Amino acid sequence: MHKTFNFSNNILNWFHIYHRKKLPWTKNKNIYKIWISEIMLQQTQVKVVIPYFKKFIQKFPNLKNLSKASLNEILYIWSGLGFYKRAKNIYKTVQIIKNKYNNKFPKEFNNLINLPGIGKSTAGAILSLTHNYCFPILDGNVKRILKRFYNYTLKNYKLEKKLWKKINCLIPIHNCAKFNQALMDLGSLICKIKNPICIECPLKTKCLFNKQNNILKINDLNHKKIKKIKKCWFILLKYKNFFYLEQQKQKIWKNLYYFPFFFKKKKAYKWIQKNTLKIKKIKKKKNFLHHFNYYSLLIHPILVLINIKKQIKKKKNIWFNISKPPIIGIPAPVKKIFLKFIKKDTKED
Repeated sequence: MHKTFNFSNNILNWFHIYHRKKLPWTKNKNIYKIWISEIMLQQTQVKVVIPYFKKFIQKFPNLKNLSKASLNEILYIWSGLGFYKRAKNIYKTVQIIKNKYNNKFPKEFNNLINLPGIGKSTAGAILSLTHNYCFPILDGNVKRILKRFYNYTLKNYKLEKKLWKKINCLIPIHNCAKFNQALMDLGSLICKIKNPICIECPLKTKCLFNKQNNILKINDLNHKKIKKIKKCWFILLKYKNFFYLEQQKQKIWKNLYYFPFFFKKKKAYKWIQKNTLKIKKIKKKKNFLHHFNYYSLLIHPILVLINIKKQIKKKKNIWFNISKPPIIGIPAPVKKIFLKFIKKDTKED
């Protein structure tokens, strides 16, 4: 069926005209910057990553600088980007590179895949994009293109195995970097999760997905599923410019600092009664949604103004000064709440 159709050549020809040319991590093909970008791009869109990448590189311009950073410093720069395990993997990886590889980024595939957060696809991306080594990638974009083009209906392990076998056959010996970058760009710009632009795709003449006019029926996606909504209550304990934060051990935002929170309203108010003295005012703030991949949190903030900054008995907690924020990692909803208070204070001034 595809004998007269050269998949790789069509992809490369498309790349030379349409690929994204101004991505900040593609300049000079620096292996350190490619690594940081690839970790950031795991489960996150390019447009979201770009400002975080620039901020990260400005703070930690090279491997040596990063090797001196604490986990809190990395989480502080990462705050708001989500999937914080990636930031922790960066911290673990840089320590291994510092101690085992003398602060030199390893260039061997087998060494790379043993580093935290780097699997076959990420290792392939790092080595192909920096050194043009012939290693394929199989991120979400590439999987989607192959599944649609060949109309694969297998699931889980069998599908993964089939896709790796196929991409290993398709990757050209030369121009591996361009081929890999083209597939990522094509998946992001054309073969999108929702509303793919099949008419502009270089693979459209032989793509089974396009041939079956299956644009609206995408059987490999979950975006039609309604996300489950969980309710929770944030305790915004405030004394002047200070907010009380705790470093959490739970899976959600592990190791980050955020407000005491509860999934039951009664428990939230019990905590307030137990841990506060001389309450000046209690006020319910407007609730808002925070989205994760598989569910959403409906957050109910409860503002508790106090007259005395009490030291609460807990190992890792701080009074966070929004006027002079400390270098710690905080999740996106906490950042959002702080920005509202800062904006309000600015207006009052």
